[in-house]
Amino acid sequence: MSPLLDVSDDVRAEIGDEEAERLLTGESAPGTYDCTSCRTPGNTSQERTSTVLFVGEETAVLAFAHATCIPSQVVSVSEEQLRGAVRSITGNGHSPTPSPTPSPAPQTPATAGVPAPQTPQPAPAAAAPEPAERQAVLGVTCGQILIEGELHAAIVVEPTGPIARPGSDGPGDDFLPLLIEAGFLPVTDVATAPSPLAGWSVLLAMGKLHAVLQSAPGTTQPVVWWQAHQPLAVTDGWRASATQRQRVYVYCAPAGTIGQQPREDLLREALEKAAAAGALVGAEMPLAGT
Repeated sequence: MSPLLDVSDDVRAEIGDEEAERLLTGESAPGTYDCTSCRTPGNTSQERTSTVLFVGEETAVLAFAHATCIPSQVVSVSEEQLRGAVRSITGNGHSPTPSPTPSPAPQTPATAGVPAPQTPQPAPAAAAPEPAERQAVLGVTCGQILIEGELHAAIVVEPTGPIARPGSDGPGDDFLPLLIEAGFLPVTDVATAPSPLAGWSVLLAMGKLHAVLQSAPGTTQPVVWWQAHQPLAVTDGWRASATQRQRVYVYCAPAGTIGQQPREDLLREALEKAAAAGALVGAEMPLAGT
């Protein structure tokens, strides 16, 4: 019996027709696996399974996920993150399938006027590193937001300093205007869910937060907008909410607006103050990649 595998056109293009057919016929597909998204067991003979290809600068790794969690796709990550993901998988006794044709990951572009950030260390797990000259360094805080009586997974993005428009020599902070140009909308009431933003998604891999992705012009393959130095651990409640609803609310505020709040009630209070001051934008993003 052939496994119930989904191999997207993008994955097939990376691994080649021969390897794709070996997977689809069961020759190189695993019988059981740990879903690379929700981290619960899966079985390729009993449920639809997505092939997810992680592509680094030098290597690539093929992982598997419940098709109900994420679709089959190619996800570009840093070489450091790819190696960390491999260690995470092999440490649990489940080895990933190496891609026979690894290819370089594309460089992260600046899309829609939003500066591509330097890889930060997420907040509040650890302090963000000092920013490089003229380059954004973004901190990320995870928390759950109560909207209409239900908890929703959310992340808050805040730079460590002012963000100048690319090509500008001025000292001004254009972080929010750039995001609005990219499709984010101002948030005036945190009690109302933000609107969906096409082409953007949140990458949860191996049960940890890895990146915020955006689509590059002229291609369907996602590229990294924000990426953690090391995968950011999230609470079981946050992960359960994100995987159950398949979406994450992403809020962005200028430097010094939110800060590293130790509790979700304080994070909510800081978001409400930012919204009242006209210093908050937001978007709903699907949980994609892994």
